[in-house]
Amino acid sequence: MTQDINRVVLAYSGGLDTSVILKWLQVTYNCEVVTFTADLGQGEELEPAREKALLLGIKPENIFIEDLRDEFCRDYVFPMFRANALYEGVYLLGTSIARPLISKRQIEIARNVGGDTVSHGATGKGNDQVRFELSYYALEPDIKVIAPWREWDLASRTKLLAFAEEHQIPIAKDKRGEAPFSVDANLLHTSSEGKVLEDPAEEAPNIVYQRTLSPQDAPDKDTVIEIGFEKGDPVSINGEKMGPAAILTALNKYGHDNGIGRLDLVENRFVGMKSRGVYETPGGTILLAAHRALESITLDRGAAHLKDELMPRYAELIYNGFWFSPERELLQGLIDQSQQWVTGAVRLRLYKGNATVVGRESPYSLYSQDYVTFEEDSVYDHRDAEGFIKLNALRLRLARERDCRFED
Repeated sequence: MTQDINRVVLAYSGGLDTSVILKWLQVTYNCEVVTFTADLGQGEELEPAREKALLLGIKPENIFIEDLRDEFCRDYVFPMFRANALYEGVYLLGTSIARPLISKRQIEIARNVGGDTVSHGATGKGNDQVRFELSYYALEPDIKVIAPWREWDLASRTKLLAFAEEHQIPIAKDKRGEAPFSVDANLLHTSSEGKVLEDPAEEAPNIVYQRTLSPQDAPDKDTVIEIGFEKGDPVSINGEKMGPAAILTALNKYGHDNGIGRLDLVENRFVGMKSRGVYETPGGTILLAAHRALESITLDRGAAHLKDELMPRYAELIYNGFWFSPERELLQGLIDQSQQWVTGAVRLRLYKGNATVVGRESPYSLYSQDYVTFEEDSVYDHRDAEGFIKLNALRLRLARERDCRFED
């Protein structure tokens, strides 16, 4: 703790942990603290964060609360969905994709207010510390970073509460007891982990699920919706044009009502351990199914398969915190180029946990009924297939002939 710290921009939620961090920074470093609270659609009232920051001595001009929902969807979520990104085959990266935007705004605010340091509330065991700090350094190489969970001795909830009481930090009655699990939420998803979820052999209790009805409780009647796309991004639902955040909000409602988007996952953290998380991504699950359906008729086979080969690497970069890396940006350029013709509409049937594609159309479709029909046609000569097959079989035949010559 020998760094010369003058002004710190803190990623601040207003909860117990970041309120303790705020005061701890003031006490430990004798520095000025600037708070930044991002509205990413987590569904919480954010004005209490302002009130608590004021109560803890933060000047009004040093409190930043910003609605970033549209930017989050437009510049982070949607570019990621153009890639159909899934970490380890299933996880839609809802927490991972939020961190670079928060980090970017922290750095921008630090520049605007003369801050020399940024701070976050991520623990020393998780991925978020990596995501925040890789983003900080990519955007501002000489920035100083304080990660309190790696420095202080407040290693238990009892010590956190004692520190809060000592420094007159208000604690809501429902926050005095230890939460049964931790939750991260934004417009794309909720993530729950820890405590009652730590044993992967035990089924998650129903209280974990906050964004979706259970499939068993979803209506016995299906819902059909149509999502319109332009160059890979969703722009309308059932013919109604909407902004980015409004699109995802509406899809979340459809997903909630039909029990869509639950995931119970044991994943490999970047820091080396396995962890069990329960995710709800209702709108994102629907969006992924629709986007892949539209690509199925608008992408050339080679381009589509190359995208699928690159996707795990792209998803891993986001999961590990490398959103602002040169390699992610290079991959994004390739992905975005592939979306030139991904324009059209997809119909889906939503029913009891499932989002089933039932129709897709595009003015740029490569699908040709003239070629694919089982009826008589005048565009495809079946005899061409013989030479095609023989040429592709040539290396197989040569290899087999060699094997036969040298077999005992």
